[in-house]
Amino acid sequence: MKAYERLLRYVTYDTASDESVPTCPSTESQRAFAEALAEELRELDAENVTVDSHGYLYAVLPANTARGGDFCIGFIAHLDTVADVPSSPVKPTIGYYTGNDVRLANGTVVPAAKIPSHLVGKQLMVTDGNTLLGADDKAGVAEIMTMVEYFKEHPEVRHGRIAIAFTPDEEIGRGADLFDIALFGADAAYTMDGGAFGEVEYETFNAASAEVTLCGINCHPGSAKNRMKNSLRLASEFDAQIPDFERPETTEGYEGFYHLNGQNGNVDKTTMRYILRDHDEEKLEERKRFLLEIAEKMNAAYGEGTVSVKLTDAYRNMAGPIRENWFLMEKAYDAVTAAGGVPVSRPIRGGTDGAELSFRGLPCPNLGTGGYFFHSRLEFACIEEMDAATDALIRLAASYVDFKKE
Repeated sequence: MKAYERLLRYVTYDTASDESVPTCPSTESQRAFAEALAEELRELDAENVTVDSHGYLYAVLPANTARGGDFCIGFIAHLDTVADVPSSPVKPTIGYYTGNDVRLANGTVVPAAKIPSHLVGKQLMVTDGNTLLGADDKAGVAEIMTMVEYFKEHPEVRHGRIAIAFTPDEEIGRGADLFDIALFGADAAYTMDGGAFGEVEYETFNAASAEVTLCGINCHPGSAKNRMKNSLRLASEFDAQIPDFERPETTEGYEGFYHLNGQNGNVDKTTMRYILRDHDEEKLEERKRFLLEIAEKMNAAYGEGTVSVKLTDAYRNMAGPIRENWFLMEKAYDAVTAAGGVPVSRPIRGGTDGAELSFRGLPCPNLGTGGYFFHSRLEFACIEEMDAATDALIRLAASYVDFKKE
């Protein structure tokens, strides 16, 4: 079975995670997907297949050669999709890309100017325009599963011990929180959670979040003069002090940002949720201090306790741990090249489970899956790139058959 055929099946599972739910997994649909994958892995002769109490799925492909016992490489993808965009029912279709705008079933247009020209003549899996596709990260899941099937059907291809894991709640920043590295059993791993085929990524943002609470004073608007303090207006004033050139829509590359991604409130009380991102750790600390300074100034103007800021760290740039294990990158570059691709390493303007895991002793570069426009109704996957990503994955796994870390 091809990876794209699995993706067609996997996207029927609505696995959007829910950050308002504190338990893990945050949605039971993720566990249902994990259980279905576990059954499929058993049919593919994987061993020690386990879905734990938190919805994490672990499995092992034992070495098929005596040489394969020294080093265990792992592969990780996540089960969930974002909830910010409608996630069900996904209605995918596949067609050849001609180089023109792609018109989805509901009339939405994916502009040709935004589609890489090297995809002309290739097959794209798109949605009907009403939902995301879920290639983030079900394409990664499909490619790992197809790799497992390949090794079952080709016992002549020698490989060492291979660990597999699928994680819940990655999209809400919790995917690595309860990951059992000891149970996983790998010496190092790769996350299959990138975009275009050929991406081999090792730099992520440093990440934090900020919850800003603004307390107002409500009263009848007819008698509000010198009495009312409108928290909604205060929220607008707070956000207006963040420079326009330091927001997601105006930044790229190594440029960090402040992103207001949620707000709820009324005259009496308003809560704003920001995510803060920067590849430079000290610059992220500066962003935190800047928000606290805004709060301090507004409290001086409107009264102590008007504005409060709660800061929470999320993950760190994994570049350091990966540079210490550069063989992971070299092997990935070789595998991509052998599969007909051109390796590209750009800074990830986001994060992966591998960021936290790398700092917990499991270095994890990130590989491209052939997906584009993630977290969007315009999301699509390239069939040929999924095939190439699977080919690279198989080559990469097999390359560790007799590997011994220096």
